[in-house]
Amino acid sequence: LVKLIFFQDVVIFSRMMDSTFDMAKTGFEISLGLTGILTLWLGLMKVGEKGGVIRIFSKVMGPLFNRLLPDIPKNHPVIGSMMMNVTANMMGLDNAATPLGLKAMQQLQELNPKKDTASNAQIMFLVLNTAGIALLPISIMVFRKTMGAENPSDVLIPIILSTFSAAMGGMIVVAIYQRINLLQPVILAYVGGLGLMIFGIVYYFTSIPKEQVAVVSGLVSNILLFTIIITFIGLAVRKRVNIYDTFIEGAVEGFKIAVKIIPYLVSILVAIGVFRASGAMDAVIGGIAFVLESINVNTDFVAALPTALMKPLSGSGARGLMVETMATYGADSFVGRIACIVQGSTDTTFYIIAVYFGSVNIKNIRYAIGAGLIADLIGITAAILIGYMFFH
Repeated sequence: LVKLIFFQDVVIFSRMMDSTFDMAKTGFEISLGLTGILTLWLGLMKVGEKGGVIRIFSKVMGPLFNRLLPDIPKNHPVIGSMMMNVTANMMGLDNAATPLGLKAMQQLQELNPKKDTASNAQIMFLVLNTAGIALLPISIMVFRKTMGAENPSDVLIPIILSTFSAAMGGMIVVAIYQRINLLQPVILAYVGGLGLMIFGIVYYFTSIPKEQVAVVSGLVSNILLFTIIITFIGLAVRKRVNIYDTFIEGAVEGFKIAVKIIPYLVSILVAIGVFRASGAMDAVIGGIAFVLESINVNTDFVAALPTALMKPLSGSGARGLMVETMATYGADSFVGRIACIVQGSTDTTFYIIAVYFGSVNIKNIRYAIGAGLIADLIGITAAILIGYMFFH
């Protein structure tokens, strides 16, 4: 028995050591593949940004924000900053989104009568941020491409649906806390219109044969992406932007980001690889699966739950778990796709709240974390259910 235990320990430690080298190699190879694609997309994003796409979205969504933030004076500059931040997040422009968000938080702090306590407007803004509204989750599609996905964009529509669910859930929770009337005509028009569009998409995909769902979703996603690219270029031409120079400017940023990601990606993948090789992750997943099976819940999605549990805490950690899940099960596996949809469904609640409130020395954050985590739960639950509808 002692020999058997010793032999098992040797095997486990051997697996753990092998995993450190294998995952380090995998992390570096992924980063190399990431460099070219991220350079391309951030170049295109910069073209769209200079073409005015953020300002267009801001004008379109402005009336809704005016109603959701009744404490903010009408036409105050902070509305523009917030809208540009949310729009940049929607378009996957993380580098542009964070400075805009911090600027918006500082402007909101100027209007805040209690400087150490989060205002209603600050909480609404942050919860909508943590919901992670995404129309163009570039990084996820890039990772899927580098991991060998046949159609990297086939998760685009599921991510849009799940992130919309998180945003609506967060908005409703905060509105209940702040006693904001969501039955105002303008709010109903926006939310109702978006809701009908989402319902139409869900209804269509539930009405066609199961084997056609992924094919149609991938086709529509690719058409949508191509349309976005053409629109970005068209707007830039209209504003007489030097497209080549602007593209290079964004591409250089993309290259720098890809290089900066390498140590973080390698370290997180090595840590996760060792955790899995030790048997600890299998034990956690097995325990969750056992509980769900006991209440007759399908457990095919359980292997993607580590990504969901990490997402509110760390964006890089959740990204590493998503990549490791695709490496273990395959980018086009059901679990691999679920992990990607979960990754795109919400943002890093604790990180965003810490950075944004910390930047203006807010100490009493009131119900911000609770509302943000409820939005996360809604988004993750929607991601799993939508994943079943599209890919199971």
